[in-house]
Amino acid sequence: MKLVSWNVNGLRACEGKGFSESFKSLDADIFCLQETKMQSGQLDLDFPAYKSYWNFAEKKGYSGTAVFTKVEPLNVTYGMGIDEHDHEGRVITLEFNGFYLVCVYTPNSQEELKRLDYRMRWEDDFRAFLTGLDKKKPVIVCGDMNVAHKEIDLKNPKTNRRNAGFTDEEREKFTLLLESGFTDTWRHFYPDLEGVYSWWSYRFQARKRNTGWRIDYFLSSKRLDSKLSDAKIHTEIFGSDHCPVELDIDI
Repeated sequence: MKLVSWNVNGLRACEGKGFSESFKSLDADIFCLQETKMQSGQLDLDFPAYKSYWNFAEKKGYSGTAVFTKVEPLNVTYGMGIDEHDHEGRVITLEFNGFYLVCVYTPNSQEELKRLDYRMRWEDDFRAFLTGLDKKKPVIVCGDMNVAHKEIDLKNPKTNRRNAGFTDEEREKFTLLLESGFTDTWRHFYPDLEGVYSWWSYRFQARKRNTGWRIDYFLSSKRLDSKLSDAKIHTEIFGSDHCPVELDIDI
């Protein structure tokens, strides 16, 4: 099974930069989107082989997630069931026969870390949400998780030490999530590979210079490790300040 995740940073804008062509060329069984930044009816996308599920933020032009799947799920839920977290369209969970798939767009801690306290509450609640699912059947979680876990995961770790996405607090929460029974699938295959990122600032020609961060992930329950086939980061695909990431899994 081929799974793809992409923060499109505005699906309508991304569609104008070749989204549909990239979607079709990747030909995923399940394709997850983050930061769609749209409401129902604002864009007409037709991919006949797929069913689509959308979680729109209440605030227009903000956040939002979507999942396109060739395999019909048994059940679909939106959010975590926690009111504080469920107004920004950040989580979609699809239940399949052998696993849960969770598409997530983790809140950014923002400039001057003004949302870091909220982010910490989110992290604890989201980890509890995932481990609760994991007690029932294995979990695959993907999306923009807004953290570069290790120094190897961004170009300039020293100068970004206290910036959103690379604070000690955020990195520690990610470590806790992995320690609760999850595998970072990219590092499973490429534990020491440097210089491969999934997000670049639009400023300072960052993508051209490959001054990036790896903040888009596929994590999977550790008991699925033997079923992992490959992981990819599609740095060749443009259309957003993020690029798609992929997991191939025998499930």
